Amino acid sequence: MKKRIVLTGGPGGGKTTAIDLLRREFSNQIVVVPESATMLFSGGIERNDSPSLIKAQQQAIYNLQKHLEHIQRTKHPDRLMLCDRGSLDGLAYWPDNPDEFFVYLNTDLKTELAQYDAVIFFETAAKSGQSIHSNNPVRNESDNQAIILDDKLQAVWSQHPNFNLVKSSESFIQKVMFGIDTIRKVMDSYN
Repeated sequence: MKKRIVLTGGPGGGKTTAIDLLRREFSNQIVVVPESATMLFSGGIERNDSPSLIKAQQQAIYNLQKHLEHIQRTKHPDRLMLCDRGSLDGLAYWPDNPDEFFVYLNTDLKTELAQYDAVIFFETAAKSGQSIHSNNPVRNESDNQAIILDDKLQAVWSQHPNFNLVKSSESFIQKVMFGIDTIRKVMDSYN
């Protein structure tokens, strides 16, 4: 079975831009799992500050992520899977003790990390003083919130044995190109 790579990081990191470019370049070799949270929030579910609603939303995002990965793997078993975010991203948004996330979703860190063969982490542009604002209408984080989320996500995903960091840069184009090169190297290591 082909490998599964998660592209993650704080808001405004360039993940989706990199995936769009890779999709064009390697369309017959990869399959992309779209970002579950964007699908959910652009489908009519409103973001909310209520801890109980955040937990319900994160459970829905987690389950949608798992199902989308399964659908894409079933449909394209011979392609490398690129996931626009992964099953552990919800941990950064979890309102209470992180251990409760795993109890609530009936899983654990080791199991979730093992689902992915590599992690490519796109650090938020906010860390180099750049704006994270984009054309994504469901993104509502401030630059400061993006940095906080990025730190939380990096603390989780950096525990993966094949963690690759794409640091923030003043040049978005250079950063995305470095990210694509990193993805290409990871892809080549599995061919």
